Amino acid sequence: MASPITVDIWSDIACPWCFIGKRRFEAGLAEFAGRDDVEVTYRSYELAPDTPVDFEGSEIDFLVRHKGMPAAQVEGMLEQVRGIAADVGLDYDFDSLQHTKTLKAHEALHFARAHGKQLELAERLFQAYFEQGRHVGRPAELADLAAEVGLDRDAVLAALESGDHAQAVAADIDQARAYGISGVPFFVFNGKYGVSGAQSAETFTQVLENVHTD
Repeated sequence: MASPITVDIWSDIACPWCFIGKRRFEAGLAEFAGRDDVEVTYRSYELAPDTPVDFEGSEIDFLVRHKGMPAAQVEGMLEQVRGIAADVGLDYDFDSLQHTKTLKAHEALHFARAHGKQLELAERLFQAYFEQGRHVGRPAELADLAAEVGLDRDAVLAALESGDHAQAVAADIDQARAYGISGVPFFVFNGKYGVSGAQSAETFTQVLENVHTD
């Protein structure tokens, strides 16, 4: 390849379809012959910026309040999502999930990007949130998770407490707005080809091949 293919992925740690989309994209990337020349960057998007860091209640409670849906409908929806997640090897535990504001998680991902560990931290945060019932809204907990992927815990904590990467998060959100992104995951290839949603692995492979030959 003359130059790498860049893939910018707007996502939110609290978005169940983003983790599913991550798995499907990774599967599609694995089938792309030029996979070693693809640069992936996670971009910030807050689905529910008004969420408190310490939300009182379950995921069902949050969705009932946030979307105005009846509890029975929410339960059915979550069960459907759980089944789709299982199809790509994920074990969602909505009963243990601790809903929270994801702003600091996005700041942590920017810190990780600056230190070459963004992909690893994105994976760890998704696992922690959807499968392990960990709290990903507090700086101390985020620093613990970051340390698990090889980042300096104290440096992460200091960056989160000082808001060093807050402007970078805001810039991502502004760019999403400029692109007209209203939901995630949203994938942008080479800064000009957009793919919305958790598409199939085959779709991602085809898009990569099309971009490569463009």
